[in-house]
Amino acid sequence: MSTRRLLAWVGVFVSAGLAVLGILLFIIGVLTEFFANRMQPLNDNLSPSIQVALAGLCLAALMMLFGFVLVGLLLARQTRRLAPGYGDAYRLMEQFHFKEAVTVLERAVNSGHITPDVLMLLTSAYAHTGQIGKAQATADKAVQLFPHDPGAYITLANGYRLQASYEEAARALQQAADLAPEQPIVWAELGFVQRLAGDDVNALAAFKHAAEKPLPAMYSVRVYYHLAQAYKEAEDTEQAMLATARMMSAREGLEAWKPIQAALEGTLYGQTLRYEIASIENAITGADAAISLPGA
Repeated sequence: MSTRRLLAWVGVFVSAGLAVLGILLFIIGVLTEFFANRMQPLNDNLSPSIQVALAGLCLAALMMLFGFVLVGLLLARQTRRLAPGYGDAYRLMEQFHFKEAVTVLERAVNSGHITPDVLMLLTSAYAHTGQIGKAQATADKAVQLFPHDPGAYITLANGYRLQASYEEAARALQQAADLAPEQPIVWAELGFVQRLAGDDVNALAAFKHAAEKPLPAMYSVRVYYHLAQAYKEAEDTEQAMLATARMMSAREGLEAWKPIQAALEGTLYGQTLRYEIASIENAITGADAAISLPGA
């Protein structure tokens, strides 16, 4: 952890600690005053409106204290779930420092912090460093340890996809979709690998499932591109135009795939992703040109 981040966390905890201390002092002061003067009628000293105001302030202080405790518990739970170093490893991978990320994640696993998220990241880190055997073993371990967690099957699919084993990846993602049918991103990922495996019929069905719910722009732009192409081939002009419009509205999401593609450049999947990104860019350019034509 960097010095700047450490100082930031210290500032957060000190501020929270002082806030909690202030709330406790207020509550203690109010209660002490109340019990010290319990023999005297409150109306002799305080008006009803002041009494109500104090009661409301005391309630607000109690709720703030409860909020601080709840946030602390949630942060502790998240830290346990993601494991120490998870965030650092994620940032290292964003910067393409995969070997350093492997070291951080292996340390987390060896210390007993094993979760589907950690194993997923470790699988990708191994694959990016050319350690395909370790990547596959880690993906298999995720499924063995967490057979009812869809994230485990996504991890397994990532391992297969980086080996260009698209049919196996599709089977793993189908299991993830069966466990989490309400997750549109899982359906989108399933459609991507089914298309790569040559299963266009099921890929189209998966994309339609994904489009039933809101998608992040990075997934929306790819899903609606493939839907638009499928509708054009089926000569369904109305649906093709609607899918194209939604693809264009999510065009900024395409930028998120470029660093991923660059990191995977040495793999067959990375090359395939590069061609797909180029095709989507061409489709967006063509749609822009069509809109700018006179009378369009």
